[in-house]
This record gives sequence, C-alpha cells and structure tokens, in this order.
Amino acid sequence: MDVQELVGNLGISAGAAVSVVVSTTVLYLSFIVLTRSLGQRVLAGFSGFDIVVVIVLGAVLGRAILGHSPTLAAGLIAVVTLLALEGALGWMSSRPRWERLANNAPVLLMAGSEVLWRELRRTHVTESQLRSRLRQAGIRSDAEVAAVVLEPTGTLSVLRRGEPIAPAMLGGVRGAERMPPGLLGT
Repeated sequence: MDVQELVGNLGISAGAAVSVVVSTTVLYLSFIVLTRSLGQRVLAGFSGFDIVVVIVLGAVLGRAILGHSPTLAAGLIAVVTLLALEGALGWMSSRPRWERLANNAPVLLMAGSEVLWRELRRTHVTESQLRSRLRQAGIRSDAEVAAVVLEPTGTLSVLRRGEPIAPAMLGGVRGAERMPPGLLGT
C-alpha cells in the first residue's frame, strides 16, 4: 500500500460524510422506535441467543452506516454522530415534557399478590422471568409481594409487603391505580 492509497483510505468526500450522518441518524432513530415498540425488556437480561443477535445487529448497522468502502474518517463521523444523538436523547430525557418520548414508562406487573397478565404480555415479560426475579429478591410466595414494577431500564423491581408503600414511589408507574389500598401509605 503506497502513501496515496493510505491517505485515500483515511479521507472522505463531503457527499459521503453527509451520507454517513444521515444513515447514522436514520438507523439510530429507527432503533429507538423499534426498541420502544418492543418494550423495555428487549434491552435487559440478555440470553446467549440475544448476545449473538446484538453482535449481528451491530455488524449490520455498522456496515449500513459506513457504506460500501469504510474509511477512518467515516468511522469517526459515525461515532461523533452517534454520541451527539445520544447526548440529545439524554437532554430530552431530562426534560419532563420530552421524557415520555425518550423513555418507556415504568409498568406495574404485580399489584399485591395479583399478577397483571395483560401487562406481562404487553411488555413481553414471561411468567418465568417474573418468577425468577421474585426468587432473586428472596420472595417465597406471592403473599409476600406488595408490587413488581418493570422499570424503564428493563429491570424488575420487587417491593415487599410490610411497610406501606409511599404513593410517590409509584408516581408515573402505569397501572399504579390497581394497587390494593391496604398496601399504600398516606
């Protein structure tokens, strides 16, 4: 490889740079829309198969973003674009007005000992995933559960019976109105 070929591999034309920015932005926004529509569980608790899918997805997205002949400059432009988009999404997430667009709302999956089956199906959480998280929290029976919430991050939070739950703890949780009154504090 001569010096001229090396310089050509590092450079990028203005049109190609715009193409990288546009394709990066479209793919980023598409990914956000798809993960929001599939629910927050898609981003948590990867199985072995999920890890393979993520690797393949990364390879496909990388190739689609960088184009036919990837260069160092195209890679740098893609990274800067992704970080700028992530920064913009972070900024939006910190604003109450835009937070709903950027993040999924937390969802109540168990209200007391009642499993909310419709919410499990809608959020793509299986009963075995729910039971696994209950066991990890040291729950021995449904009677010990005050609430289970699917958080925006995809994790499951388990609240035990005992002390009443402050209503503020369930603020913004979809389905919180289904909580048995005896489990809530004032």
